[in-house]
Amino acid sequence: MDLSVLTPAKGSVRTNKRKGRGYGSGNGQTAGRGHKGAQSRSGYSRKVGFEGGQMPLYRRVPKSGFKNINRIEYNAINLDTLEKIASEKGIKEVNLQVLVDCGLAAKRDKIKILGRGELNATLSVVADAFSAKAKEAIESKGGSAKLVAEQKPQA
Repeated sequence: MDLSVLTPAKGSVRTNKRKGRGYGSGNGQTAGRGHKGAQSRSGYSRKVGFEGGQMPLYRRVPKSGFKNINRIEYNAINLDTLEKIASEKGIKEVNLQVLVDCGLAAKRDKIKILGRGELNATLSVVADAFSAKAKEAIESKGGSAKLVAEQKPQA
């Protein structure tokens, strides 16, 4: 085989339409853009949500509700989940790292312990927040419920 006879596969290469190159090309004068208007000009880009001048959907639909930008989102863990972890893995100390290892939380999650279910194990739990029922249940079994803020050294 000789390199001088190599050609692309048939139909794989097309020549570009040469717009704006005279009447004979079939794409002269306005270059296929029609007459006047925003789309005929260079630099035109349609705005997101533009509906041809009709009032766009995001303006037709009324706004409602309120989004609190200061809201703290907690990952909720219930007592029955803690009981399951304690019985299966034999853990006595529950903190963020333990929950991450068990696949119940992500590294940057804030954890809140809630009171669903029963707790039979004596656990030392460190979390960002506790419900009153959960804190009472943990401490009634001889465990401790500490907030993460209490654990961090004051600078």
